[in-house]
Amino acid sequence: MQRYFILLFFLATGAGLTSCTTVIDAKLDTGPIQLSVDGTLTDQPGQQTIRLTQTAAYFDSSTPTPATSATVTVVDNVGKTYPFSDPDNDGYYVWQPTGKDTLGHIGRTYQLTIAYQGDTYKASSKMNPVPPVDSLIFVKRKLNPLSKTEGYRAEFYAVDIPNEVDYYRIRFFRNGELQSEPNNIITSQDGAFRGASTVTDGLTFIVPIRRSINPDSLYALNDVVKVEVQSLTLDAFDFWQLLRTQITNGGLFATPSVNVPTNISNTNANGRKATGFFITSAVRSRTATVNDANIRVRED
Repeated sequence: MQRYFILLFFLATGAGLTSCTTVIDAKLDTGPIQLSVDGTLTDQPGQQTIRLTQTAAYFDSSTPTPATSATVTVVDNVGKTYPFSDPDNDGYYVWQPTGKDTLGHIGRTYQLTIAYQGDTYKASSKMNPVPPVDSLIFVKRKLNPLSKTEGYRAEFYAVDIPNEVDYYRIRFFRNGELQSEPNNIITSQDGAFRGASTVTDGLTFIVPIRRSINPDSLYALNDVVKVEVQSLTLDAFDFWQLLRTQITNGGLFATPSVNVPTNISNTNANGRKATGFFITSAVRSRTATVNDANIRVRED
């Protein structure tokens, strides 16, 4: 595989600014195909899905090849088994509830087992508690101080669970559409940024986290906004933080790429490795419309 990278060096001199171009011919060998796991199970009603695909070459931007004909099961620490099936043979393995029970329960630990092409993979995750979203409000603002364009900034309120270190992921939806740009990967430790636990434990989420649920264009009147707070384990928190770092890693000061960690392990130490992550999250959410009932007048 060959790709060409253009590396620009800008050399400032007393006479002015000059530039040169160096062409680097990068030959990248294609590594072995691995199983990739995308699985987040929650305590919400309805079906749960785990997606299995095959890895591809670094510069291959095509849709990943589904990993079909696998056997996928989840077992919790109270002995209940949840079988997953792939009814459409497309790599989306689904568990369907038979009654009102949910798969996820706060406090339980879940073990995922995948049998695929002669290998057996395992991962485990505990479902930690999550606080409720108390409210969701909007404040009218300009797009920026010099802009004449106005919109509405959203802000949600939640209180961190006290007396322990908690890890969260925040997601938000605009008119039913998940906002999934790289900078929309939002994580929080104790309602703040990493390392602030001794200050924010048990308190309301800090302002930058509360206001992190806004698109670049702000919201418009009558938009429907939904915010979710998901509980995470420490290793899942690390996964999301490093994933965001890697997919936003670019520009003149980019750092060398590194592998994003995985909690999927092959029971055979000499077997093929896997990528991806298995996560269990309790989820609490709130939905509000940008209308007079939810708009506040604020100076900040």
